[in-house]
Amino acid sequence: QVQLVESGGGLVQAGGSLRLSCTVSTRARTITARGWFRQAPGKEREFVAAIEGTGRTTYYADSVKGRFTISRDNAKNTVYLQMNSLNPEDTAVYYCAAERSIVAHTAVADYDLWGQGTQVTVSS
Repeated sequence: QVQLVESGGGLVQAGGSLRLSCTVSTRARTITARGWFRQAPGKEREFVAAIEGTGRTTYYADSVKGRFTISRDNAKNTVYLQMNSLNPEDTAVYYCAAERSIVAHTAVADYDLWGQGTQVTVSS
């Protein structure tokens, strides 16, 4: 069974940083596009960042642009989300997702493989 495993969430003060990691269990998905989404209590799941299979092209939600950086190491089957200058509005469960395509998209419906989620809590 193909799995995505996230790690790196936790509690941080406003202005702090966290790095999330997401590893896929099969090499068949090594070069497919990956995305990070988040879901706060009572809200819809929303797009955060995505990266194409080659790693050359990235996409960001306006709310995180300039603060978050998505990157990948295909040799390790792993995608990262570096989150800086965190604020309480970033508090959510963060989900890693994978597409079947090399080209990245920003809609939840474009992703068919999801991790279990990791909690990020930013205190004021």
